[in-house]
Amino acid sequence: MSIIVGLTGGIASGKSTVSSILIEKGITVIDADLEARLAVEKGEEAYNEIVSHFGEQILLEDGSINREKLGSVIFHNQDQRLKLNSIVHPAVRKRMLMKKEEAIDKGEELVIMDIPLLFESKLTSMVDKTIVVYVDETIQLERLMNRNQLSKADALARVRSQMPLKEKIQLADAVINNNGTIEETKKQLLNILSNWKAI
Repeated sequence: MSIIVGLTGGIASGKSTVSSILIEKGITVIDADLEARLAVEKGEEAYNEIVSHFGEQILLEDGSINREKLGSVIFHNQDQRLKLNSIVHPAVRKRMLMKKEEAIDKGEELVIMDIPLLFESKLTSMVDKTIVVYVDETIQLERLMNRNQLSKADALARVRSQMPLKEKIQLADAVINNNGTIEETKKQLLNILSNWKAI
């Protein structure tokens, strides 16, 4: 019987670090961001829908989607943003569920669904358990400013545009406090999984 765990967090909270630890241990991690990129590649169903709705002016010379151009269309227009989401989100979910089924068919005992907007998009029905990677806002801002070369104001705007980590904690089955070292994070992760008899 496979256990499906939803892994989430906030921007620069250290979710990728946790994913890397899991991948190193040979555990299947299905990454929503990666699937979202693959879902809109040339020839995919979502790609065709995007081009037919937004027109060919959003394409690069090689025919792939110009993310910046598409971003500038949807950034200032909520209807267009909702339209894009209505094309991309179902395609991503379909891809993720297919990969989840493949892992279960292979008899994998633990499958991780790495979904940044797990709670916001109400996708908890796709998983059995949820883990939130938590970090204090001061550390989160510091990491984000260093990683993306942002000013404090820009970093704060990005953090504030998401559901607060404190709210996500209330919704999660388990929390990893990622304020410390990678070793401490790893220890917490392995403890959670062994308590759930997932490893």
